[in-house]
Amino acid sequence: MLSVDDLRLPLAMSDFGDSPILLANHFLIQHQPDEFVVSMSQVTAPPLIGTPEQIQAQARDHGDVPVHTIARVALNRRRMVELIALLQERLEEHDRLTGDRQPAQSAG
Repeated sequence: MLSVDDLRLPLAMSDFGDSPILLANHFLIQHQPDEFVVSMSQVTAPPLIGTPEQIQAQARDHGDVPVHTIARVALNRRRMVELIALLQERLEEHDRLTGDRQPAQSAG
């Protein structure tokens, strides 16, 4: 079966300009055989003020910090490899143009 990629048809992103740009600062990737689910979310820590001891006490008493899910995207293995390559290429291009060479941070 031929895909749009195979046919090299031009793409028209019809609602691209209407889509909001949302900050994602929390990521979760789940997987099973040949499928990955990439979740992108926002997390904002509660405002904590005072001395370091007061801040720690407020953090202990606060409980859960809400995480707002922006999107969940399912990708097969081939598309996941493609996404990783595209992200790596854009990062290298960015660093080349800006001179920014910060080491990558792992999520732990």
